[in-house]
Amino acid sequence: MRVSTVQFYYQSALQMSDKNTDLNEQMAYLSSGKRVMTAKDDAVAYSTLAGYKEGLSNIEQFKRNITQSESHNNLQDVMFSNAETALDKIRQDLILANNGRMSTEDLQTFADQVNSALEEILDIANTQNENGDYIFSGYNIEQKPFSQEVDGSVTYQGDSGVRELQVAQNIKIASNQPGDAVFQDIANATGDFSASYTTNTSGVALEQANVTDRNTYNTSAIPHDYTFTFDAITGDLDVTDSGGASVATASPYVAGQTISFDGVDVTLSGNPLPGDTFTISEDEEVSIFETINDAITWMEKGSVTTNQEQHQVDFNTMLNQLNSAMVHITARRVDAGLNLQVLENQTSRHLDTELNLNTNKGKIEDLDFASAISAFEQSKVALQASQQVFTKVQSLNLFNYI
Repeated sequence: MRVSTVQFYYQSALQMSDKNTDLNEQMAYLSSGKRVMTAKDDAVAYSTLAGYKEGLSNIEQFKRNITQSESHNNLQDVMFSNAETALDKIRQDLILANNGRMSTEDLQTFADQVNSALEEILDIANTQNENGDYIFSGYNIEQKPFSQEVDGSVTYQGDSGVRELQVAQNIKIASNQPGDAVFQDIANATGDFSASYTTNTSGVALEQANVTDRNTYNTSAIPHDYTFTFDAITGDLDVTDSGGASVATASPYVAGQTISFDGVDVTLSGNPLPGDTFTISEDEEVSIFETINDAITWMEKGSVTTNQEQHQVDFNTMLNQLNSAMVHITARRVDAGLNLQVLENQTSRHLDTELNLNTNKGKIEDLDFASAISAFEQSKVALQASQQVFTKVQSLNLFNYI
């Protein structure tokens, strides 16, 4: 068979191109250190690797979320610790101020100290993170959550949103606690109601008032305000609702007994005197700022008051509510601590999973360098041989045989 010069050149070029391609592929494997780079290398292995890579990508995102969530919860933990310290100082000042030997000037000094602590807690409530976001404003992170009015009261301007970050396949962790839940929604130390005293010559006080039968309570007269009156002569108790209708009586009233009406159970402390009267109103939650402002007002009354019995009742009420606020803040700090504990555990699990995925991924795709180098050398020799043959053959002509 005759072989033309053009066909010879074409076949030789094609052969050398194929061998050069093989050599380049071998070099690519060596450079990457990978055995499987495309589906044609090993379709089954390539599919399995895709799953491993997706798992590793998810872990990287989870780890970024964990870092962000840790930063937010750590900052909250510090702020709650500072709030605990400030509240404890207020409690100490309040107890010291209840010493009967304190002068009006002394009490004003305590009031000034408590006012400074109020400003400190307000500053804590308006804490911003490293990005300038308010950490206690819910979803509305650009809105300053708390502002103090001219009368000293504090209003909340954030929302109740809780931002969550996914830190594992089925686990989300809160990265914030909204300001209303932290600083406003403090459980009332006396239950579901607070008392307003009209006449209190005995020091009688509301100890507990709780809704025990919600169905009965919801069908009773609205608003749910109840007036307790101890008869001016007999001292017998009569409880009337907001419409003036009598809902409970005690004749005679026995100190410490539970009075029940409209699905509400009420317990009083002390021994009321004839003529004493007070009203209880719905008040399930009390703001920290409200309690502190009440303490400041109580101190600013000075050492001389017209009703020492009521003065002491107010003190006991504030102290109990302050203790409730401290328990509440501690519980909020515990929540942040539990979040940090979960994040720490998830970090450890992700590291273990990441190591396992990388190990299995490496078993499938990592290159056997000894075999790869051998294949590379063989491809290189084949290419060189092909080039040498082509060079020798193309130089042959009839003169070589004459």
